[in-house]
Amino acid sequence: MPRAHPRPRAGLPRPCPRASRRGLAFARLWQCWRWRCWAGISAWGWGKAQQALQEQYRLGSLLGHGGFGSVWAATRLSDRAAVAIKRVPRNRVRHWGELPNGTSAPLEIVLLHKVSTGFPGVVQLLEWLELPKDIIIIMERPERSQDLQHFIRARRFLCEEVARELFRQVLEAVRHCTSCGVLHRDLKPGNILLDLATGQAKLIDFGCGTYLQDTAYTHFAGTPSYSPPEWNQFGWYYGQPATVWSLGILLHQMVCGEHPFRRGHKISWDHQLSLPPRLSQECQDVIRRCLSMLDVDRPSVEDLLCHPWMQDSHLP
Repeated sequence: MPRAHPRPRAGLPRPCPRASRRGLAFARLWQCWRWRCWAGISAWGWGKAQQALQEQYRLGSLLGHGGFGSVWAATRLSDRAAVAIKRVPRNRVRHWGELPNGTSAPLEIVLLHKVSTGFPGVVQLLEWLELPKDIIIIMERPERSQDLQHFIRARRFLCEEVARELFRQVLEAVRHCTSCGVLHRDLKPGNILLDLATGQAKLIDFGCGTYLQDTAYTHFAGTPSYSPPEWNQFGWYYGQPATVWSLGILLHQMVCGEHPFRRGHKISWDHQLSLPPRLSQECQDVIRRCLSMLDVDRPSVEDLLCHPWMQDSHLP
């Protein structure tokens, strides 16, 4: 005879179907995961500052992580606004600066404070907290957004009209940062956030940034594959030419869908940059000029904004 299943005792809930048990297990796992996420925001314990964070924001998914720390999507409970919460371990903060009110703060926050207020092309700093073991940075986050790296990857490459408009916005953001005395130093598709509802591009992540100076830099911060040849050859670079080199790689990635100097391919002084014939001559000229081997041959940001290819700019 087949074995009979025991009948549930009175007062106890009936066994759930397998799907329901899975759903219950998932719900418990989700609650545990969220608790661990908040615990990760500040590993030092459930202090008042961490409790205030929990009362003001609902933590969402992980947006990115790396040597800098972690960035999480979150919702501000007071008005349901979407925000991004960045956690940086204090022991990874190498440089500090001073805010206008005299408060000492990590250099990333000082730079972001200088460039973000009132300019749409840079992510807005909302607030920041200094905890015993972590620095917490809270920034705006468009409700529907995607970084440029994933935006390009989903389309393989961008048509010139769309690339032109986005490139113009990045140029204007770089010009704004320069006028504020700030050098970003890590321009790449992953550090450009697109508001999919408005088409606005926003420069994010000033963790590698520094103050703009007229003299050469002898320390590199940023992504090595975007570093200019003068740094790789001589160990120095100037802020503006290095920025324009990164902009050339960025534009190439937009319209070609790949880095012009792929991993393992070294840049030589007699390199010949091969570009698809489908690109207009004006677009090719912008890329080639930005990727000039000699830094003195590269155009300025103002020159790029005045280039004939940029004059046909219009919203995508």
